[in-house]
Amino acid sequence: SCLMVDGVATLHLFLLTMVEGHSVHRVASLHRNRLVGKAFKAWSPNGRFKEGAQAINGKRFASIEAVGKNLFAFFGDEPSKTTNEQVVVHVHFGMSGAWACYDTNTKTGKQQVPEPTATNRLRLEGHGLVADLSAMTVQHGDHSLYTSKREKLGEDPLRDDADPNKLWARVEKSTKSIGKLIMDQSYFTGPGNIYRAEILFKAGVHPDKIGNTLTRMEFDRIWHHTVALLQRGYQTGSILTVDPEEARILGNPNLRRYIYNRSTCPRCRSTIKTWQIANRTCYACPTCQPRPTNDETPSSSSKVVVGVVSPEPKDCVPFNSHCAPDSADVRLRERGASGLTVPEIKAQLQRWNVKHIPARAKKADLVQLLEEAATQKEASNKEEGKLTLSDMTVKQIKAELASLNVPDIPAKAKKADFMQLLKKARTDETQTTSEAMTFMSPPRAPRSSAQASLVFVSPEDAAAEKAEAGESLAVEHIAELAPGQARRARARASAVVKDGRDHKSYPVRRKRKAKDP
Repeated sequence: SCLMVDGVATLHLFLLTMVEGHSVHRVASLHRNRLVGKAFKAWSPNGRFKEGAQAINGKRFASIEAVGKNLFAFFGDEPSKTTNEQVVVHVHFGMSGAWACYDTNTKTGKQQVPEPTATNRLRLEGHGLVADLSAMTVQHGDHSLYTSKREKLGEDPLRDDADPNKLWARVEKSTKSIGKLIMDQSYFTGPGNIYRAEILFKAGVHPDKIGNTLTRMEFDRIWHHTVALLQRGYQTGSILTVDPEEARILGNPNLRRYIYNRSTCPRCRSTIKTWQIANRTCYACPTCQPRPTNDETPSSSSKVVVGVVSPEPKDCVPFNSHCAPDSADVRLRERGASGLTVPEIKAQLQRWNVKHIPARAKKADLVQLLEEAATQKEASNKEEGKLTLSDMTVKQIKAELASLNVPDIPAKAKKADFMQLLKKARTDETQTTSEAMTFMSPPRAPRSSAQASLVFVSPEDAAAEKAEAGESLAVEHIAELAPGQARRARARASAVVKDGRDHKSYPVRRKRKAKDP
């Protein structure tokens, strides 16, 4: 099931890249609100869905349903014992896809409708609306198309009909690793590679652990975090996996993900390890997620244990991800100068008032220049008495904690514990941006129809939040906005920062849920 978004004046372009389950559910929710219940003229601009368009032309858009990364649109009357008139359109966006919706009503703010492109398989027109669909897979059939596809898919954590007991019954018999099972849409329907890394980290389970060696408690933790993280992704329009309170405790209130594409674990500072599972890069912290041994004992004698056969893990060398990019500040802090692009290095040198920045230079030379500038800046800070935490003595840390009115300062503790306490205290003193994210905390239990409402961040607010976090327009989960709309929302975020206002200028809208189609 999905949440329903109340009516709004304008429609948005659905630009989907590397679409994961939470994004498909957001698309279904918005289409349910704007297109369902209406009949449209349907045609295929590029001719690749000509028969399907003819089959739904003039039929009422009856309902829409998301199952993991699959979208099902139902046109016409419900099938009965005497008729099978309903047409089902199955959509899988693949690596990239778009379903663009435009409002041409003058009362709600007329939008200009672009000419169809070579990738437009379907256009719907009517009621002052135009909707263009482009996707890797677009096919049509009767209701059996839906049932045949649905029975091959597993449990969707964003649906009320998800059955974790049914999933556990299959997982506990599987000889595949849990890292492979989470990516198998016939088991866990919806999560992708980013979610896999973050779910297993939060559950404290190594990706190589075989399904039939998992305990029920471990599985329950995995399922809980699968539901919670995809729920948060659906609500916010972003893959945000770090709980805001923990981010503050870790001293990085803007931390968005724990280990995906990161060199060190934010909790224990261990080096993140990577290896391939089914040709996809897998991530794990060797301390927080201990690697299972080949002779690990199964939880019951009837189970078969399969040895770990994954290649030897390597230290993670982060790349500049387009799926889940980090800001330049985060990369500079966690990866050093080499983690920045040449323009970013030059911009940082300018911010640090470095003179004589060469117009043309190799990146290696610019990296060295920035590292030298950083060393000089650190030395300058020390001279001014602005010591880093590692340079401070326990006595100095305690004195600052007292000055910040921190209660219950322990009399005896390790320096690392005092440092972490001071990081949190400093963050609480200056915290502004992360407070707006507290509404994103996941539910304590899987969502059910008994819940009256949940937060649903508008597309514009989600884009603005990403801009302030330093994420680029290439982030896959900006699914509801055209590039121009996203740029305008991001420009609004920049204006807010310039004016000195905080995130609270972005309204948080609570929406009621719709019934399943």
